[in-house]
Amino acid sequence: MNQPKSWIEIPENSDFTLANIPFGVYSKGKGHFAVATAIGEYIVDLDMLHKAGYFGLLELPKNIFSSRYLNPFIALGKEKTNAVRKYIQELFTKGSTLEKDSKSLVNVLHKQQEVKMLLPVKVRNYTDFYSSKEHATNVGVMFRDPENALLPNWLHMPVGYHGRASSIVVSETLIHRPNGQIKDPAKDKPDFGPSKRLDFELEMAFVIGKETQLGDMVSVNKAEEYIFGMMLFNDWSARDIQVWEYVPLGPFLGKNFASSVSPWIVTLEALEPYRTKAPEQSVEVLPYLKEKQRTTFDIQLEVAIATKEAKETVVCQSNFKHLYWTMPQQLAHHTINGCNIEIGDMYASGTISGTTPESFGSMLELAWKGSKPLQLADGSTRVFIQDGDKVIMRGHAGEGTQRVGFGCVQTEVLPAKNIEI
Repeated sequence: MNQPKSWIEIPENSDFTLANIPFGVYSKGKGHFAVATAIGEYIVDLDMLHKAGYFGLLELPKNIFSSRYLNPFIALGKEKTNAVRKYIQELFTKGSTLEKDSKSLVNVLHKQQEVKMLLPVKVRNYTDFYSSKEHATNVGVMFRDPENALLPNWLHMPVGYHGRASSIVVSETLIHRPNGQIKDPAKDKPDFGPSKRLDFELEMAFVIGKETQLGDMVSVNKAEEYIFGMMLFNDWSARDIQVWEYVPLGPFLGKNFASSVSPWIVTLEALEPYRTKAPEQSVEVLPYLKEKQRTTFDIQLEVAIATKEAKETVVCQSNFKHLYWTMPQQLAHHTINGCNIEIGDMYASGTISGTTPESFGSMLELAWKGSKPLQLADGSTRVFIQDGDKVIMRGHAGEGTQRVGFGCVQTEVLPAKNIEI
């Protein structure tokens, strides 16, 4: 399907074509915010469009686009949010009435590099899954019996844990290296200090767009009705803190110091043309996890590391379609016990690793527990992330005028803060 041409100049290989129309929130300064979309190099202020009368036929609430978060907009439901997205596509198609409305456009269009994007949703609850068979196998080989790399439950359910919602931050938010307890295998007792094994995890997250009540369960075959859209997600991990604390209750301080997300939420409707078959599951799952149509999305992903001395080095190229457990299975399992979900809840996929070394989605795997240092463009090597490094994640589906991209999530690491004892 050919996408109609926009009257806005859209650069080649732009993530933000008319086929996309993601949603985000930007700061207008002095405590004022606006919901926006992105087209080419511009952000589009939807609040100003609304005030100019362009959404009148859709009967939207008066201040729906002047909110700090997307939650109220998402709560309108997919019928309404999809109608808004399609109408925006019409407005920015060549020959539309908006193209000739120079008076309104003064306040509507802004260059992306000139605005500050914000965390787009108020994250009510956050869950992190562990859904890549390749990643789980790699970790099992490194830390357990290679012949039994996967734990017995892994092929029967999408394993996950409840994380910390308050420390999810938007792209370009600086983070500090975390402090914590670290146990040297050669010592009898742990030491305290900054993590020496700071790692990224290449993930994607989905955002809930329809809530349930306590006791309700979401069917695996209706789960996408509850998913508004997707984002890039960097699940930061302090491996040395994590390995000492995770038995018996799992991730805690090694994970909750920060998670970084991209500022734009791409709707499932925009990704629909890139639906593809999900990996075949080797063990028959229980009925509540069986999908009538087992599909996922073909989203190309990459991770780069940029240093102060040199341009970035791409260290990972993977794809969302590699995940063994799909989003519908994750959500169905999450709610099978009656756990209620809320608008704005965020669910991360777990590290997305492929079958080849260059597709591994973490430094733990790429440098194979420190035994295979990565060479960067400035001549330095890495086994884990150092202070001053900037980790950049990108993702997109399709190409050309049909490209649907997520922009990027980039985060610079600062030294650990001094601790007062």
